Amino acid sequence: METPIGLSEILSAQQPVDRTAMHKAIAEAENKGRELSGNKSFLRQILSLIDLTTLEGKDTEKKVQAFCRKAKEVPSVFPGLPTVAAVCIYPALVETARKELQGTTIQVASVATGFPSGQLPLFLKAAEVKYAIEQGADEIDMVISRGKFLSGEYQAVYDEIKAIKDVCGNKLLKVILETGELENMENIRLASDIAIAAGADFIKTSTGKIPQGASLEAVYVMLQAIRAHYKKTGRMVGIKPSGGISNAETAAHYIVLTETILGKQWINNRLMRFGASSLAGNVLKLLTEEKNAAYFSSDSGY
Repeated sequence: METPIGLSEILSAQQPVDRTAMHKAIAEAENKGRELSGNKSFLRQILSLIDLTTLEGKDTEKKVQAFCRKAKEVPSVFPGLPTVAAVCIYPALVETARKELQGTTIQVASVATGFPSGQLPLFLKAAEVKYAIEQGADEIDMVISRGKFLSGEYQAVYDEIKAIKDVCGNKLLKVILETGELENMENIRLASDIAIAAGADFIKTSTGKIPQGASLEAVYVMLQAIRAHYKKTGRMVGIKPSGGISNAETAAHYIVLTETILGKQWINNRLMRFGASSLAGNVLKLLTEEKNAAYFSSDSGY
């Protein structure tokens, strides 16, 4: 049984990020990723790791129905290809997605907790999560309170994540750090450690709603936090790079980096995801040799 890690233990264990080691690991991942990104088997794996995402103010029930229909029909339209791992949408559209995806293995993920800013009181965040789950969400993508974190209110951030995990119960909780707002690598490591200790099933880089999305540097630091927690407790926490990952080669860099730091056992959709809207189309284009390249585009039916 995992022994809970307290906030004081987390704070006392913080160390500067080894930037030399970080840049070396990233360079190696980029080199190997370039070699792998054209491999058909590897491309199929990337497709299976995607949380196909639509998070626009103009999303409608009709759009989400078509979005989900295309996601679930990939194996029949393109024999031999897997489905994506999940679709990720707003809470108001969870019921629509749930009905469309019934009987499939595709999970319904909902953003929540005042996405993307997180600027809501906890009782409203908890209510939003409860609503999304009641509507049929399998997974919740929450955002941390960056304002509280940057003000040094670490206990409040920890308590909030723990409270949301309690609402989630056995539903998967992905905690979005919004690494582009955390100012430095040491803050990314601390936020990762806090989220993991508070019960996150996954840690995720970004909302996709600010200019700075995922970066290999941020993910390197997050992977180190996951590795340290696994060595200490035996609990495997997932990683979700999200924001700006639009092509297979970029995705390959993240997969190689994850495998290098955590091992091959992390490279599956139970422990690794990509939050993306255009990545699936790029991968499909490469797998089908440019045929049906627009299958997932908004111009092709949703």
